[in-house]
Amino acid sequence: MLDQTPVQIAWVTRDLAATEAALSALLGAKTWTRMPGVHFGPQTCTYRGRPADHVADIALSYAGDTQLEVIAPVSGDSVYTEFLDRSGPGLHHVCLAAADPDAFDAAVRDAQRDGAEVAMAGTMPGGMRFAYLSAADAGVPYIEIAYIPAEFAAFFDHIKQEQK
Repeated sequence: MLDQTPVQIAWVTRDLAATEAALSALLGAKTWTRMPGVHFGPQTCTYRGRPADHVADIALSYAGDTQLEVIAPVSGDSVYTEFLDRSGPGLHHVCLAAADPDAFDAAVRDAQRDGAEVAMAGTMPGGMRFAYLSAADAGVPYIEIAYIPAEFAAFFDHIKQEQK
């Protein structure tokens, strides 16, 4: 089952600190958790159907129950660098969560059947799975579908509690 309520809104930027400050002022995020140098490697990630190898700095916060993510590419080609090259910094994707790995697979398969392209997909250490589906006609470059296992959910909940 796919929850149709977005769990995350994400921006891509060249300047993590500036985007964090702007989103804090506009959306009330109090603290940001930074994860520098997140590596998306060729054994676990694809970009445009080929093995990917890129690095990004990522920051997370919350506005209410919605996770805010800021991504600053560091090296390699990805949907993040592609977006910056085409559009400059800005809103990149909204994320919908799948209840389990089977629901994730079904949601991605259904989206592809309906004509959506998987621009980038992968599995993070710890089992979190993600797929960025092209959604330009929806007014946002991508819709991300993610399966968020319990370890990641607990980590995200810890970040959310920092906002209180």
